[in-house]
Parts: sequence; structure tokens; C-alpha cells
Amino acid sequence: MIVVAGEALVDMVPVGEDELTPLAPKLGGGPYNVAVALGRLDVPTAFLSRVSTDHFGEQLVKRLHAANVTTDLVQRGPENTTLAVVGLADDGSARYAFYVDGTADRLVEDPGPLPADAKAVSFGTLSLVLEPGASVYETVLRREGKRLLTALDPNIRAGLIDDPGAYRARFRSWLPDVGLLKLSVEDAQWLAESDDVIEIARTWISQGPAAVVLTKGGDGLSVITATGQVDVPPVKVDVVDTIGAGDTVQGALLAWLHDHDALSAEKIRGLSDEEWTTALTYAGAAAAITCSRAGAEPPFASELTAALGG
Repeated sequence: MIVVAGEALVDMVPVGEDELTPLAPKLGGGPYNVAVALGRLDVPTAFLSRVSTDHFGEQLVKRLHAANVTTDLVQRGPENTTLAVVGLADDGSARYAFYVDGTADRLVEDPGPLPADAKAVSFGTLSLVLEPGASVYETVLRREGKRLLTALDPNIRAGLIDDPGAYRARFRSWLPDVGLLKLSVEDAQWLAESDDVIEIARTWISQGPAAVVLTKGGDGLSVITATGQVDVPPVKVDVVDTIGAGDTVQGALLAWLHDHDALSAEKIRGLSDEEWTTALTYAGAAAAITCSRAGAEPPFASELTAALGG
């Protein structure tokens, strides 16, 4: 089983082209999208978070169940659900404004050791920024990193980071406990304050992760390991929006590792270039399907198999 830890929220997504177009609620949040992606790809998955008992929270839990994601680790509370108001650029890329004061996901409590059948745990996005929940998730990361594969997608939302220098230092402190680091080129540049992302990735690998996977938008995906680099081209698709694309990469990559018995840092270090090409192609195809429809809608296993010609 793979545990995904972090926030669930509601994206308010434009449904027209006017400056003050109506907004439609879409269920999301980086970790939540990763959990849904894994569940839809038929991977045993559990979600760890605190979710509101309001209407949005009920729908968030209902969608997890529909994706066959276990909610035994989901805590509930009366606080409001976090909202993210989304604006779309001409190329479909998303920008966000967040409403997070006192919301449920920030108040998560340490669940203690994760279930014995867990093989990996994934972290990321707002949950590692907003206190007091960020410190709780950090505790889980450090504890479980000694036993499980820990996957991290920081998914930077710079507008919510009050002290960039402190956050960058905190990020570096996580690396010894991280087995797989996945992030966008833009996030890598922001975290390292440098444009040389390949050299950045090699530096991070020397500090802990078995591999660093970079998402490059229209330029595809890359993985950097201690022994080299593998690149795969993008999948051509008519982009509706990019909401949830990076989360889908994270979920699909973990699904591929699960299906190929490679959910450990040691096994990740042993993957060949050919295996990495297959894994990244799988993740890229999944993200392309998500980009082809509105909101964070990762593919089901049957859709991804068809897209890959299976």
C-alpha cells in the first residue's frame, strides 16, 4: 500500500473566458490528486489528512472512495475546507490564490506509525508549508523515512511562503529522509536560486534521494540519478488546462514503481535507463490525459493502457 499525506481542498476553476467568469468547484489539492491518481491506477492507496465535515469535505471523501482510496487515516473536523481560486493563462497553465485561515487540513494530528503494509509514503504542496500541520507531516516524513520509500513533490506555492530562506533550509533538511524527489523545473530553480537544474539535481542526490524526476512542461520529463540522466519527450495533447498534471506524474510514477516491485530507494537506484524510459513514458502519458480535460481528472488504468497502445 502507498500512503499519500497532505491537504485536500477545492479548486474554484473558471468556466468561461470573461475576466469575471463564473467559477466551478473542482475537488483537488496536490496530495489529494496524487491519491486519486494512484487509486484510479488500481494501486492500494490510503490518504492521510484532516478533512472538513462541511459539504465540500463530504464530497472529497466520497471521491476518494470512488477511486478505491482507503480513508482510515483521514481525520475529520468542523473547520472549513481550504479554497484555491484558479486563474488560467492562455496556454492553460494555472495560477492560484488560496483561502487557508483556520481550515481543516492545517489541523491534522500525528497518526503515529503508519500501517505495517505501507510500502511508501508521498508528501507535498501546501501541507509542508502551513503550520501547525507542516510540522506534523515533517515528523511523519522523518519517522517513516527510516522504514519506507518516501516520495516528495514540494510543488511550490511561493505566495504562501513568508520566509523563502527558512523554507529552502527546511527543504534541504528533508533530503536525507527522501527516497524519491519529483518537482518541476521552475520549483527546482526557486528552491536552489539557480537556473542549472541538472547540477541542482545532482547536488540533491548527493544529500539523500535515489533519483530526482523533473517535469519540464512542453519539454517532457527527465530523471537524474547518481549514474546519469534519462529524458523522454512530451506526449502531444490538446491542453484544456494543466491543473493536476504534476500530481498525476507523481501518482503514475509511484504506480509504475509499485507495479514493478521497485518501491524502495535501493531498487530505484538499480533501475536501468530502459526502465526509467518506460516509467517516465507511463507518467507522461497519464499527465497528458489529465491535461486534456478540465480540472484535476487523472486517468483510470484502462484509459492509460489504451493511450499507451496496450
